[in-house]
Amino acid sequence: MKRIIQLSLFILLSLFARNSYAQGAEMEIRKMLQLQQEAWNAGDIPAYMSGYWQHDSLAFIGGSKTTYGWKPVLDRYLKSYPDKATMGELTFSELNVHPLSKGEYFAIGKWHLSRNKGDVGGSFHLLYRNIKGKWLIVMDYTN
Repeated sequence: MKRIIQLSLFILLSLFARNSYAQGAEMEIRKMLQLQQEAWNAGDIPAYMSGYWQHDSLAFIGGSKTTYGWKPVLDRYLKSYPDKATMGELTFSELNVHPLSKGEYFAIGKWHLSRNKGDVGGSFHLLYRNIKGKWLIVMDYTN
């Protein structure tokens, strides 16, 4: 009987620890997206890029083009959004974060830029990986 109680407690604690990890990971990912939104709205694209994996394998798919590597993605943003007026005011909405494994999460949501020259928006699909204790985007499909 004692063994059954110990095993039951172990299972309950394991489930609680796993749930806590998942909630912590989701909160960190949501916080990173909030920081990215704030950086964008401050006109700071390099700070916005802090949410991305600084690696040549980073993939950004937008429109009909795929860009690989952190620096090329940064350059693409800088070229597409050369000034604060073009960047506008960014808001994320309808955010859903889903665990794929202990070290990977998938986030989907909507983005919207309010700009004087006309608003734009769409959806995004982000693959996050826990790299050295930090949740970073390793693949971004934005349309």
